[in-house]
Amino acid sequence: MRDTYSGPRDRRADPLETIWLDALPEDAVPPYEAALQTVCRSVALFRDEATDTWRLEGVRPQGAGEEELAGALALAAVVTGHDAALQAAPVEAEGWLARTAQAFGEQEIGGDFLIRPTHLPATRVYGRTVLVLDAGIAFGSGEHASTRGCLVAFARAQKDRRRMRRILDLGTGSGILAMAAAKRRRRPVLATDIEPWSVRVAEQNAAMNGVGRLVRARLADGWGERHVRGGRPYDLVFANILARPLCAMAKHMANGLAPGGTAILAGLLGTQARMVLAAHRRHGLRLERALPVGPWTTLVLRKAA
Repeated sequence: MRDTYSGPRDRRADPLETIWLDALPEDAVPPYEAALQTVCRSVALFRDEATDTWRLEGVRPQGAGEEELAGALALAAVVTGHDAALQAAPVEAEGWLARTAQAFGEQEIGGDFLIRPTHLPATRVYGRTVLVLDAGIAFGSGEHASTRGCLVAFARAQKDRRRMRRILDLGTGSGILAMAAAKRRRRPVLATDIEPWSVRVAEQNAAMNGVGRLVRARLADGWGERHVRGGRPYDLVFANILARPLCAMAKHMANGLAPGGTAILAGLLGTQARMVLAAHRRHGLRLERALPVGPWTTLVLRKAA
């Protein structure tokens, strides 16, 4: 799942607006979430238990990316068969930034990681790997269940003393997973994304966290880019994307993993886990564990040694 990001230096009081979609069925959530992420600085998901539907809410500069958003929403409607009406209301930039900073406190993830926002003072922490991120990061800050699931899965795989010399982070977003692997393993990590701004952000975050020389951020679309192909076979691959793209690249994932290699897949709802798992099983990967976090699920797959 790609991460939406406003940038640590983007602190101007530009007018913002909240946009939202109501009454979405569960299966329509991932495509519409991805659509809002094309233009939004922040995306949140809310479930209405009474109707068993979802509300998606995002924040963007007023009127930003109208054509891009319209195209993404149209595609989501075709994919899901559900036509959702977009609504909008203004919000003050400074108020949003203040609320974001106030709400984004330190987060402990499992017993292994601590996510610390830049607006909090640096204090020494024992027994955890600290990842410093800006409060403007919405996804990729560790708050989203998919990111949390990936970090917990990585920590467990590492405790199993897995070989992790070659590491790939597909759809790196803020770079949080690549940084976690680089800090823990002290090995180079190739971090790729299809968005140029995401590549820049991942580079900035890696430098801020002291792993700028280990995290190599590259613009790439999946497995076809030469840097990705050249790094094969990988001992560990993170793919925090969406269910359908994960299914589409299952064969490439199997071919790209080293014998005994681990794939950590996320960005899928629990109801989509069976579909994603079936696609990868057809290419010889086996399920090691599934980690549900709220409505989302993280799958840990392994290639036979």
